[in-house]
Amino acid sequence: MTRARLRIPLWSLGVAALACAGCRQDMQDQPKFVPQRSTTFFADGRSVRPQVAHTVARGQLGEDSFFYTGLIDGKEADLMPFPVSMQVMARGQERFNIYCTPCHSRVGNGAGMIVQRGYKPAGNFHSSRILAEPLGHYFYVMTNGYGAMPDYSSQLTPADRWSVAAYIRALQISQNSRESEVPSGVQVQNLKDIAEQQGLPDSFAQPWSLPATAVSALPPDPSQGTPGMAPATSDSAVPAMSQPGGGAATIGNAAKPKGLKPVTR
Repeated sequence: MTRARLRIPLWSLGVAALACAGCRQDMQDQPKFVPQRSTTFFADGRSVRPQVAHTVARGQLGEDSFFYTGLIDGKEADLMPFPVSMQVMARGQERFNIYCTPCHSRVGNGAGMIVQRGYKPAGNFHSSRILAEPLGHYFYVMTNGYGAMPDYSSQLTPADRWSVAAYIRALQISQNSRESEVPSGVQVQNLKDIAEQQGLPDSFAQPWSLPATAVSALPPDPSQGTPGMAPATSDSAVPAMSQPGGGAATIGNAAKPKGLKPVTR
């Protein structure tokens, strides 16, 4: 028993000795460049080497500057970099509902659930100011942020940002359309009647309003279609769904939304 007990520590010592003998410092002591430190190896004294000419790092390829910036000659353009299809619209709606509705709401009036819980009112896509913005503006804001809104470049790919921009434009058209603009064969129903048929409360077809807890960075401006306020000018600045008894067109064989056109070069 005594010899057996002695074998275990001797065996352990032998393994430890072999492990120590195998641990060499080649990786630690090998010549290498420490990031951002100088070196005498290169003539310019820099250890970090410049990018090889005529090469593009992964993730840096952007041949179509408009697709990646929303700008043409430094200005926001009212164009789409690719054709708008129902698949593009469906993708834009999906991404919008995930990332935009918490602040802007499903209908884009700037009274999302976060705003209802005290956050500053978000932009109202149906205000006269934002209605006049080009498609490139929405892409640019999603890419770089604006005011209290952070950028969403990490959450949304460039293609998704354009899809959301297209959906915002379609949402604006749907909330500001007139019955005369509805294509033939598309049924138009009164929003109040729809609410009644589906057992929704009367408030469903009433004007939008913000809760008392919402804090705005700017004073209410009727000309900008501030949620809960009547418009100062024409009814085109106020979403049709916000008007009591306003009309709502079902989306079916609807024509291609205005303002959605691909870039032609």
